[in-house]
Amino acid sequence: MNSRRKFIFHSFLGTVGLSSLTSWKPFSAQSKPLATATKPMVVSTWNHGLAANDAAWQVLNAKGRALDAVETGVKVTEADPKVTTVGYGGYPDREGKVTLDACIMDEEGNCGSVAFLQNIKHPISVARLVMEKTPHVFMVGEGAQRLALAHGFKKENLLTPQAAKAWKEWLKTSKYKPVINAENHDTISMLAIDAQGNMSGACTTSGAAWKMHGRIGDSPIIGAALYVDNEVGGACATGLGEAVIKMVGSHLVVELMRQGLSPQEACRAAVERIVKKQKNYKELQVGFLAMNKAGEVGAYSVQSGFNYAVHNGQENKLIDARSMVK
Repeated sequence: MNSRRKFIFHSFLGTVGLSSLTSWKPFSAQSKPLATATKPMVVSTWNHGLAANDAAWQVLNAKGRALDAVETGVKVTEADPKVTTVGYGGYPDREGKVTLDACIMDEEGNCGSVAFLQNIKHPISVARLVMEKTPHVFMVGEGAQRLALAHGFKKENLLTPQAAKAWKEWLKTSKYKPVINAENHDTISMLAIDAQGNMSGACTTSGAAWKMHGRIGDSPIIGAALYVDNEVGGACATGLGEAVIKMVGSHLVVELMRQGLSPQEACRAAVERIVKKQKNYKELQVGFLAMNKAGEVGAYSVQSGFNYAVHNGQENKLIDARSMVK
């Protein structure tokens, strides 16, 4: 050890004390674990989350797994041609091609993702296929499509007449600027707790309309759009994917909950981080939705207008999230 390193090391010991090093213990979660929710719950982003929640609740009410519930729920949105930001009917990229991204995560920390998937209506199910039937976590493009076809999925044209018309109209100007809260919906992300107290999550999207061919957002990225820790809770995101990726947003929210913050406090802290770090925050929207193991729910967004759906078995209601920019 050279003299400079010796000086730094001994200065460090003098600051923290040798006893501090010898008595060091690993950082752990909250000293008192949260009680697990005694009843199933499901939450999801945006107004299309209401229909998705209804489908997920049928699984939860039958004492099914949270994993099955979130897959079933978001598949409703993927198949709805009126939702132009998810699955079938999603607006295409600049070349007129609908490309889909999705991820899923279970109570054991297992996860699967697909990105740049074309001509397959339910990318969330292909993401689960990656998780359960391959040694991988993330598959993209043609490889993901081949996997889907090999397991019985069918090729379908996902570009609806409405979406094709919108794309041709866009080509007249070819201007690209994501619209905040476009049509009051975006990616659908979902979290659920089942009757056994286990949590899973899912996220699926057709991505930003008129994106560059090959662009991938946050939706298939574990830790960005979605993260679940069955000891703590889960979080998911919606909005401009590039902003979420830069913050590894959903993982950040879960880790803040691990440190003792409520879901609401954790979502707000993550949004505050975006506002602090990203100078163009007034031009973008990001929203976080979180639920801890006690069944407490929170949400927060950069701009106003983000809403989320909560189904607790008694009611399925849409709630407006609080925001940084009013």
